[in-house]
Amino acid sequence: MKEAHCALTIAGTDPTGGAGIQADLKTFQELQSYGMSVITSVVAQNTTGVQDVHHLPIGMIEEQLDSVFSDMPVHAFKTGMIANIDMMKSLKAKISKIGVPYVMDPVMVATSGDALVAENARDYLREHLLPLTAIVTPNIPETEFLTGKKIYSLDDMKDAAVMLVEKYKAGAALVKGGHLDGDATDFLYDGTDLSVFSEPRIDTKNTHGTGCTYSAAITAYLSQGLSLKEAVQKSKKFVTAAIKHSFDLGSGNGPTNHWAGRHERLTGNRS
Repeated sequence: MKEAHCALTIAGTDPTGGAGIQADLKTFQELQSYGMSVITSVVAQNTTGVQDVHHLPIGMIEEQLDSVFSDMPVHAFKTGMIANIDMMKSLKAKISKIGVPYVMDPVMVATSGDALVAENARDYLREHLLPLTAIVTPNIPETEFLTGKKIYSLDDMKDAAVMLVEKYKAGAALVKGGHLDGDATDFLYDGTDLSVFSEPRIDTKNTHGTGCTYSAAITAYLSQGLSLKEAVQKSKKFVTAAIKHSFDLGSGNGPTNHWAGRHERLTGNRS
């Protein structure tokens, strides 16, 4: 068997399987990267919202990271929910030494609207972790926080993507337009080129975990050595299929379908 491509996710949990660590690992598996995980917070959540959160002790998070880094190859990694400054400081000390692509999904608010990051931790994330990234993948509300500017249009999105790189020193920025009307259009700025990725909007409320899934797909593809632009292009297709064939599960925002792309390839059915 060929050498495995190894992808690591550092994030919170979702016991219903639609978001967080569980969504990341499903995505890694579907895209044939060997998935590993470090849990930051245990989250009691479902399709209707977040019921409770327990943050793991910093020492336990560090022990998990050390367990992975001391024994396993990591070809790319992502972060999702990093809830407070202490976690961020600890994480910065560990990941600064790795030297592989870092994908940041700046998880701040769940699809349900529940806050997932302490207010005073957001500036630290922007100032100290953002410059370590290969790419950051904010949706529009997250982009507005990171840049301090409101976004009303595609031009605003383009400007924000450039700002995240030029001003705040992200390696690249993928600003996702799912919260605007019209097609689902995303802009990638890598410091040189501005690329657009657009798919027709899908009329569904089942979007639980889309940000986790999208960023996990990018991480998987980067772990396999794909270029950033190609990783985003393939991941956009992956998450679009997952939304198109999403599940009517639960009584809130249902989860995406992580095996949708495999189903489409096997059946030829993209409708």
